[in-house]
Amino acid sequence: MNILQVSQSFYPCFDAGGVVRVVYEISKELTAKGHNVTVYTTDGCTKRLKVEKNVPIPVEGIKVYYFSNLSNKLKIKLKITTPYHLFKIIKKEIKNYDIIHIHEHRTILAVIVHHYAKKNNIPYIVQAHGSVLPFYQKTILKKIFDKLWGYTILKDASKVIALTNNELEQYKKMGIKEEKIVIIPNGINFSEYSNLPKKGNFRKRYGIENNEKIILYLGRLHNNKGIDMVIKSFSKLLNECLNIKLIIAGPNDGNLISLKKLVENLKLKDKVLFTGPIYQREKIEAYVDADVFVSPSFSGFPITFLESCACGTPIVTTNKGDKLDWLNNVGSIVDYDEYLLKKAINEILTNEDLRNYLGEKGRILVKEEFDWISICKKIEDLYVYVVKNFD
Repeated sequence: MNILQVSQSFYPCFDAGGVVRVVYEISKELTAKGHNVTVYTTDGCTKRLKVEKNVPIPVEGIKVYYFSNLSNKLKIKLKITTPYHLFKIIKKEIKNYDIIHIHEHRTILAVIVHHYAKKNNIPYIVQAHGSVLPFYQKTILKKIFDKLWGYTILKDASKVIALTNNELEQYKKMGIKEEKIVIIPNGINFSEYSNLPKKGNFRKRYGIENNEKIILYLGRLHNNKGIDMVIKSFSKLLNECLNIKLIIAGPNDGNLISLKKLVENLKLKDKVLFTGPIYQREKIEAYVDADVFVSPSFSGFPITFLESCACGTPIVTTNKGDKLDWLNNVGSIVDYDEYLLKKAINEILTNEDLRNYLGEKGRILVKEEFDWISICKKIEDLYVYVVKNFD
């Protein structure tokens, strides 16, 4: 099949969050299976990507268009892409595609692609990636967008992909019929985690003692992630356990300065380390050396949870996020409360048998249920079904 993937950010802009990784892995796997995959994206990232713009670029067998944004500041601050050159390309190419997969529907890319898909009678699928309802920041803007385009983009889709049962219910609240919704979770390339690095590499790089337990947060530093609560819980935990270190890793998304001020006010500078974004082997080494991975607030189906499990690291999270029942088997889910978060972290840190048990279950679970090979087979089957049954 000739498949078009639509995402406002793409490789190598992994700073933009987990969606980029998902689109990249799906595109790679579908290409490996013999499909012709094209990606429409933009040059927007923390800085403009230094790639050739508005022409097809080969990326690991994938044909990628990095459309130039009129303003990269809009992309960074408001997540608004302005790919003006897309109009010229899509008019010529839209009829070449058998199916289109739109990732995140509240984008200008989605608006443009939806228009030409409908005009040329090309089926498309939408995957909201945990942002079906306008829960978080810029809610008013999202509601305005939905009235203008969002509802129509969802309504006209042949199918929509939900990551969880919770997201399925969110689609239904947006007026999507249940028979139109398919649940397909995110995945991970488990082969990258089959031979894990030896423990100690990350510790050595950052001068962390072997007798210090590591609590790891890894993700974007945004104010809706609850990182401030992790820091406050960690401060309370220090009263019970001195040999601990909190690692906060990830790109700044507007919250770094306030988090550093909080650390300073709580007199934790010697105990909290901000590494900035980490990638590839260093990221895996961080998971491997961590004793517990903490992510107090999330939406959708975070890739970081799968990465942590693949490295054998237990997870502590809260109920301030989509319901993922499998997390109960690989860690702890508590109410969104500083004391309860501290208690759950402490239980794992002080119980080596529990830590090892949860870590082993996590690796087995990811390998058997969330490898990209099996996940992409479900996506491929959905594409085939939609194309065959499209009117």
